Amino acid sequence: MTAIASTQEQKASSMSLSDEGPSEPSADSQCLAVNQITLTDFRNYTYAKLDLDPGLVVLVGENGAGKTNLLEAVSLLAPGRGLRSAPFGELANARGKGGWAVAAKISGPQGISQIGTGMDPPQQSDGKPAARQVRIDESPVRGSGALGELVRILWLTPAMDRLFSGPASDRRRFLDRMVLAIDPEHGQRANSFEKAMRERNRLLSENVSDPSWLDAVELQMAQAGTALAAARAEAIGILSDLIVSSSANHGDVFPRADISLEGELEQRLKLISATEVEDEYCKILYDSRNRDQAAGRTLNGPHRSDLIVYHNVKDTLAKQCSTGEQKALLISIILAQASIVQKMFEGFAPLLLLDEIAAHLDAARRAALFGILSEMGVQAWMTGTDQGLFEISDLKAQIYNVDNGDIIEV
Repeated sequence: MTAIASTQEQKASSMSLSDEGPSEPSADSQCLAVNQITLTDFRNYTYAKLDLDPGLVVLVGENGAGKTNLLEAVSLLAPGRGLRSAPFGELANARGKGGWAVAAKISGPQGISQIGTGMDPPQQSDGKPAARQVRIDESPVRGSGALGELVRILWLTPAMDRLFSGPASDRRRFLDRMVLAIDPEHGQRANSFEKAMRERNRLLSENVSDPSWLDAVELQMAQAGTALAAARAEAIGILSDLIVSSSANHGDVFPRADISLEGELEQRLKLISATEVEDEYCKILYDSRNRDQAAGRTLNGPHRSDLIVYHNVKDTLAKQCSTGEQKALLISIILAQASIVQKMFEGFAPLLLLDEIAAHLDAARRAALFGILSEMGVQAWMTGTDQGLFEISDLKAQIYNVDNGDIIEV
């Protein structure tokens, strides 16, 4: 891990985080929180370090100052590719050598943990692209999946403001991130299905004559796809129940969202066993080989499913609601999801990353949201261009001004 090792020598150990940070929470604290985070050659940050307390964190600054970059760094402390899903090579500072590092001290269900993730500068000699690396308590781990045992993160970004009116693929990604926050194994199911589907598409495109190859790959697709659909359906059921109960508490400001899944496998799982669904899906894949070969892709499966959202009071599809109503519906779903994670994650609420959260919210909804977050005891990272939007009576928050990679506490 060359880039990170050299960073340690130059910048007082960004991965080991031996610098003294804020006081650690008491043993009975039920707050998942970033106590300290260090960025090295990440996006527009050459080097930055924040020592934090549990609770609300507000980042204020002009557009392009680096607020979202900081949220992105936090998002990489959990499984997955972060809130932008950007190629890891794009995360490096343009003035650096091509590597980057994010390190953090986290308090959560397993006490205090140190997380480090980063990428070495590309090595021109062997021609191989550098890969992201992950360390937990200074020990390397394979992939980011293990981070799910330590950190759960949910986020809202401006790009999601049109989630309900955009393509189904965006809603599937949103859905799968929600499931992943409950069940860290969900990412592996999704990867297994995608890998098998790519292999099937390749075999069909190459007109492979041995049907046994396709039989084996389609069995893998059926098993992984059914498990994927079942996990989604279970999560939607739990989330729907929680939305109903939470709407009784704050439905006057954040409307109740009625959610459901639209998909062949998800619907069949309501009627028959998972084993029977696997068998049916295998037959569908077998029968559709010629059609899928002509189309150049697989046309049936959980990769075609969709998340359907209604505004309960108006009995209207979310995509037909105003921008402000869609934002409020999204917040309603995220708050319910955070409650689920808190119940399933040993009482620890997830980290919330709320980029430009005050946009499209009136004063009443802003005040209500801040009050709910404070009551939950969640560490929510919020950004905005106007500090005045966060100046709510009795709001206790750590406020920082972000200016071109510099972070100054207000």
